[in-house]
Amino acid sequence: KCKNVFLPSAESAIVRAGTSIDSREFSIASPVKSVRFGGSVSEILAKHEQVTFFNNKHGVVLKDAQIISWLQEIRSCVSQLNKDHEQLIYTVLKLPWIGRRQAVVEEYMTFLGNLVSAQTVYLCACLKMVVTYFTPMRVRICVEGVNISDSEDEDEYENLSRNFDQCHKALQLIARYVPSTSHFLMPVFQENFPFIQKSSRTLECYVHNLLRVSVYIPSIRRDILELIIGKMLQLDVSASRSDIEEAEEIAMQNLQGHPLKEEGLFDMDEDMPANPSTMAVTSHSVAERLDTLMAVLMAYVKDICHVNGSLHVERTKELYRDLLSVFDKLILPTHASCHVQYILFYLCSFRLALTEAFLDHLWKILQNPSQPAILRQAAAGYLGSFLARAKFIPVLTVRACLDLLISWIHGYIDSQNSSGKQACCDINLHGPFYSTCQAVFYVLIFRHRALLEGHMKKGLEYLQSLNLERVVMCQLNPLKLCLPTVTSMFAAITRKYQIVFCYNVIERNNRQLLPVVRSSTGGDCVTTKTNPLDSFFPFDPYLLKRSGQAIEPLYQVWEEFEDTELLSPRTSKQGPREDDDDFLYGDTPKADAIVGMTPNSFDSNLCSPNSIGSPPITFQKPF
Repeated sequence: KCKNVFLPSAESAIVRAGTSIDSREFSIASPVKSVRFGGSVSEILAKHEQVTFFNNKHGVVLKDAQIISWLQEIRSCVSQLNKDHEQLIYTVLKLPWIGRRQAVVEEYMTFLGNLVSAQTVYLCACLKMVVTYFTPMRVRICVEGVNISDSEDEDEYENLSRNFDQCHKALQLIARYVPSTSHFLMPVFQENFPFIQKSSRTLECYVHNLLRVSVYIPSIRRDILELIIGKMLQLDVSASRSDIEEAEEIAMQNLQGHPLKEEGLFDMDEDMPANPSTMAVTSHSVAERLDTLMAVLMAYVKDICHVNGSLHVERTKELYRDLLSVFDKLILPTHASCHVQYILFYLCSFRLALTEAFLDHLWKILQNPSQPAILRQAAAGYLGSFLARAKFIPVLTVRACLDLLISWIHGYIDSQNSSGKQACCDINLHGPFYSTCQAVFYVLIFRHRALLEGHMKKGLEYLQSLNLERVVMCQLNPLKLCLPTVTSMFAAITRKYQIVFCYNVIERNNRQLLPVVRSSTGGDCVTTKTNPLDSFFPFDPYLLKRSGQAIEPLYQVWEEFEDTELLSPRTSKQGPREDDDDFLYGDTPKADAIVGMTPNSFDSNLCSPNSIGSPPITFQKPF
């Protein structure tokens, strides 16, 4: 049976929590009115807090009418709330308002607006409360004080879109009442970012919601992108190409060697087609999380840059500037990242002007002597890899970039010759020079056919005008420090077209042992290094399956040579190799697989995340 219990009003609760009204002490404050079902506001909310907030199916059930009544009472005296009443406010902020009836949601948002406008001291607490709903709610089962289960509430998945909409409406409301909200958001976002080992769904939801915030609060978009890409880089460097390929190979072997089910068991499922979504899952767990975030970010880039299917130039330029700033700060200094840099690769494919701007930016870094040598070498790697692999770059642009690079190389050689000192093969002194030479060789390996197509004679004249023989024969000896694969393939191509003969230099280099050099992994190497520059090509083949579907049509794969005698006789005498990436060893590929400087070759649905979608149109206009 229901019984009458006195429930003090919100004003009385405030008196009990802090300074008394009319100089009356808590002990003489009398209740103002009584209602059914309950005790004092603070007691009821404290009791509810002790039970659980992770799953509304268990514990104390708060009725919608109860919550609305409390919120209305608190709103009526919100101007009297101060720092002394923070325990009451923090308890109210933990009320489970997301997903309730519309009347409760609207009343709660009204309360938030009144609170932050009257008492800005609670702004950060309100922001933290909203951001905690950026990930799916969790179900915790506790037995004798020990959590025996902590997992996502799968029943809430179908309501995620509605819940996220309510969160963003609340955040927009707060930002409207407090214009300085943007200055307090980034610390909250950083503090609440899920650990990178959390599930793909948790990371996907959180990143998706951060990107939605950047749409209606564009002033912090660059900071949001920096936060997201920084976390993605942590995932990227934790999943090397070799690890991803090994996981894929094991998964393929397990799939092929899976024992057949006993005849007669579950025959009804035998003719069912495989779920296509399961076929597009990367086997490596870390790579799968990265794949999910790359798909979310690529969908965001596409949605921001396109309006009604057409490219919006101004919005695209603004996004490019933000991403380029993040590239300079985070991506370029990160060694051996495999996939995150493809965000810029994808964005540049929208318009040739973006491609040229990105190439120009890399060129300025490379030829700027005030930049650290390691960044100049990284810029050279990006230049070479981008020119070689981006199918959307026209031949004229490739030629223009080659002219710039080769002109800089010849100028560098001239400066060494005119110095009066004996030039020596020293990575520490000439690292940017060697990286630039390797970039030129790499571009010619991939693009020589395009340069010769249409008019073979003019194409050969252009290649001869580069004066590659001077580069190969100079005292700095760039072939000695380039990757062996690049050296052998470059030598084979230039021999075929009678541009330069490199094999005498290669043989001489092979007879000499390289000195011990520094390694990026730390310590000294006591054996001859095959990659003395510690170089990598950032746009080697893309291994992530789901997001890779957006990259595949834009990507220049390695094409086999028609001339079987192209390679040197020495190479052809070597025995067969058990490796999928034939380009690594200079062998002629046997198929049009995606191959690159490091072993990679796996197929990659650029789409918005399942059940969440990219930011809707309603959130694409500043309020």
